[in-house]
Amino acid sequence: MKIRLFQIDAFTDTLFRGNPAAVCPLESWLDDPTLQAIAAENNLSETAFFLKRDQHHELRWFTPKTEVDLCGHATLASAHVIFRFLDPAMDMVRFRTKSGLLTVKRQGDLLAMEFPARPGVPCEAPDSLIEALGVLPQACLLSRDYLVVVESEEIVKSIAPEMSRLAGLDCLGVIVSAPGTRSDFVSRFFAPKVGVPEDPVTGSAHCTLVPYWADRLGKKKLHALQLSERGGELFCEHLEDKVKIAGRAVAYLEGFINI
Repeated sequence: MKIRLFQIDAFTDTLFRGNPAAVCPLESWLDDPTLQAIAAENNLSETAFFLKRDQHHELRWFTPKTEVDLCGHATLASAHVIFRFLDPAMDMVRFRTKSGLLTVKRQGDLLAMEFPARPGVPCEAPDSLIEALGVLPQACLLSRDYLVVVESEEIVKSIAPEMSRLAGLDCLGVIVSAPGTRSDFVSRFFAPKVGVPEDPVTGSAHCTLVPYWADRLGKKKLHALQLSERGGELFCEHLEDKVKIAGRAVAYLEGFINI
């Protein structure tokens, strides 16, 4: 069996930047062990699989270790594959996912996604989290992930976490964020528990970041940068129970998987 494979750099318009995602359009669903094996073989932070069903697409995301309930960059990458390669006449795609119905629309040269908001609940930072990051947070919140807010962009850049300690925390991942010097806010994201030590650009983390910074800065529209080595740019808006996350994407690879 041959399965089409695309590799897309998401949240960038420049090759070798942003977050690379593998995207596999399917004719029918494969069994979960095969999907997980493909994701492990691809060895990217996420592989997206989708299947067209009438007026929508069913979409699932896998890290090298496990299936996840929400992934921003691989959703953006999947929409880019549909708009550019599979159905260029479309200007909106609807994905049915474990996180409900997600839409992606063309918005000029951007692709704009609407995701459920995941506001963090203020909490006491666990000692193990502080020790793993090596910084004292100004604030700590918990949603699916810990959101650790620090004083400056420079602190975010300098953090070198102990991944084994982060992997032991009772959460999927850890977001570190601060006010930006060239943007409204900056962040980094670590999820060693699910096989992603540092994710280059993390759309799903902005489901928690956007409500926090919209409230703190008193504005609904926000410009965000993720400060990984590859880097990425996101254009966000707080829509009460949803967040709009927009970015660009560029295709790196097109081929086939043989199984």
